[in-house]
Amino acid sequence: MMAVLSLVLSTANTNQIHAQKVTDLIGSISQDKVASGLKEALDKGIEKQVSNLTKQDGFYKNELVKILLPEEIQKVDRALRNLGMGNIADQGLLLLNRAAENAVKEATPIFVDAVKNITFKDAKNILLDGNGAATNYLKQSTNKALYAKFSPVIQSSLATVGADQVWEKIFSTYNELPLVSPVNTDLTDYVTKETMNGVFKMIAVEEDNIRENIGGSRSNKLLKEVFSIQDNSTKTTNKNTSDNSKEDKANNTPKKESIFDKIGIF
Repeated sequence: MMAVLSLVLSTANTNQIHAQKVTDLIGSISQDKVASGLKEALDKGIEKQVSNLTKQDGFYKNELVKILLPEEIQKVDRALRNLGMGNIADQGLLLLNRAAENAVKEATPIFVDAVKNITFKDAKNILLDGNGAATNYLKQSTNKALYAKFSPVIQSSLATVGADQVWEKIFSTYNELPLVSPVNTDLTDYVTKETMNGVFKMIAVEEDNIRENIGGSRSNKLLKEVFSIQDNSTKTTNKNTSDNSKEDKANNTPKKESIFDKIGIF
């Protein structure tokens, strides 16, 4: 019992020391500077990764973000293919992705403004929360406002690439089939949400690259300074875990039985 209590107290003390070390690590840099570093990482995600989405096939040939058919109209797709109308179904899917590519090209400033105006309530915690944390915070903080601004752009884009006409034909063809329930899906809502999810995914890709400094992604002094705090925290965490593991192993090592134990003395 005493051994268990000692182990619990030792672990608690080690965790307190670790927490203090992390506090000391981030105490040397201001909250505003950390927030600026996180914004810089998100900006780089837009500049480097999201810009690729605006190119032809930026969505359509990117398996991370490719827009697939919503579940409720997959039956429409199957019915058209069974009737030998696979070309129309393929065109419909392609044009949904073309609309997304076109819309992101037009609406990139919306995402830039979202990053510029975001207020991090606790930037230091977000810095230490690991991969995708800043992007997730951006998404949670701005999603509703972004949707309101982005939805009209998607609606216009669906018309620009001809997706609305193609899908009107697809739905009308399907709805004229015998023994089917009519379908009329709100494609603007669906494509808006899927496009936004794709944008956030690609911003997160670059954030993670910067966190891991892949290919020298920390390309300026601010990024190097801010994310080195994360690196040092990770090293401290790993050391703490290693020390705890060694201590647990030592405490769990069976005590070597003495001659006195064997004969029942003491």
